[in-house]
Parts: sequence; structure tokens; C-alpha cells
Amino acid sequence: MRHRAWRFPPIALGLLLACGGSDGFSPTEETVAGTYQASTFTVTSTIGSTDLLTAGATVDVTLAPDGTASGRLFVPGAGEGGADLDEDLTGTWTLSGETVTFDQTADTFIRDADFIAGRDTLTGEGTFDGLTVFLQLIKTE
Repeated sequence: MRHRAWRFPPIALGLLLACGGSDGFSPTEETVAGTYQASTFTVTSTIGSTDLLTAGATVDVTLAPDGTASGRLFVPGAGEGGADLDEDLTGTWTLSGETVTFDQTADTFIRDADFIAGRDTLTGEGTFDGLTVFLQLIKTE
């Protein structure tokens, strides 16, 4: 019986090894705290997907290490009767493992969704009234 030796070029082996495992990031209140802006913000329904940032939406949020949060959510035409949705995101945030949750007075999907903390990112997704909302925030400072 003949054994076959597998040979990978060094770059291929490096790519295989890079794909597996964690990047070593373990979120803490200090590493998650900072100022974030939306980099992706979409809403999807049975009729399609809409890029809310292209439509003029903005999401800015600042998370302080003490658990307080401030910021603004703005979506043109998404409020009652077609008015603009403009919400103050002042409140608190909590980190449990890699999950960030928000407690705010503003009744938005942000307080109803769980966000996953990555290195300089927060990513949240949820389905509300048949609409799937996806929001990725990138740390700017």
C-alpha cells in the first residue's frame, strides 16, 4: 500500500491556518467602549432589501466604559405617517460575554436586538413585524 504525502504550498497552508480559530479578541467594557457609526444598515422584507444608509439614514452611538450610551438614530421617512424617524439613543448598555444589549427610552429595534461585539465592530440583526433589520457599527474612536 502506498501512502500519499500531501504537500501544500506555504501560502495555501497559511491561508488554511488563518481561517480557523478565534482572532483572540475577548470583549470587555473597556475594549467595546467608544464611538461608533453605521457601516451597514439594511431592512429586508418579502419584496426585497433596502440600504438605509444610501437612503440617508445615520446611526451614531457612543458607549462609555461606565455603561452609559448616547447617540442618534435618523431614518428619513420611517416615522409615523412618513415623517422622519429621529431618535435620541441616550441610555445604558451592557456586555455579557460577547453580546451587547441596550436599554433606552427610544422605542427602536436597537433596544430590542442583541449586538455581537467584534474587534472595533458591533453587529446586530433582528426581525420585527416581518422586517429583518441588520445593523453593523464600526468604531471610529
